[in-house]
Amino acid sequence: MRSLSLLALGSFALIPACAQAPADSRLPEEFAASTDWVDLTLDDFVNVNGDETTWRQEGDTIVCTGKPLGGARSLKQYDDFLLEVEWNHHEHAGNSGIFLWCPEQAFTDLPPGTLPRTGIEVQVLDLGYEENWERDKGAPSNWFTSHGDIFPVGASSMQAETPQIVYAAADGAEYTVGNPDSARSFPSKRLVKPAGEWNHYAIAAIDGQVSLWVNGERVNGASFCKPFTGYLALEAEGALIEFRNLRICELENQQ
Repeated sequence: MRSLSLLALGSFALIPACAQAPADSRLPEEFAASTDWVDLTLDDFVNVNGDETTWRQEGDTIVCTGKPLGGARSLKQYDDFLLEVEWNHHEHAGNSGIFLWCPEQAFTDLPPGTLPRTGIEVQVLDLGYEENWERDKGAPSNWFTSHGDIFPVGASSMQAETPQIVYAAADGAEYTVGNPDSARSFPSKRLVKPAGEWNHYAIAAIDGQVSLWVNGERVNGASFCKPFTGYLALEAEGALIEFRNLRICELENQQ
């Protein structure tokens, strides 16, 4: 099996190279040897349980109103792949996500207003969500961040790379997020930009392992994901969000 640790070290010796990624791309160096990139638009997704206004394509941008709650899943299923996307929340505390390896039952007869039932979610959350939590609770969140959490939903499972982490607040005070037994993995750095600005995610999903780069830096990961084949999904979760430059590179199985 291909080890994601190779990705973290920048080795793609097991992945055949074609053309290089564009010189101005924010893809990490680990992705540079890979190509066969395919651009994805809304035509590559099924509107599972939204209404006719939930999703629309505007030029190279997928626009989601966030209402009703639900998802758009890919037409095809994927095994091992690299994924690149930019996203931009337009509302303070906006919430969304990118689901990996969702089985068919995640979407079967999914009622409007219901989120995908299962999959590995890469969180797409505006900074305002944490800000509101701290305002209302009087302390920083101890179970989520707005900077690229990865976690299993429903029947899916995974092992968190960073189940617990200590961050420093603006005043220098330290606080802990997560616990040693958490299935949710937390980012090593807090790099997400606020609503109104574009953020960049690069995701490697290989042999049940996930690695996430946020705005050019690797910050999070997961291993032993089950299942590790299935659909992609974009999540509608109540807030206006845009996705652009969404593309995928499928990797051949070379075991």
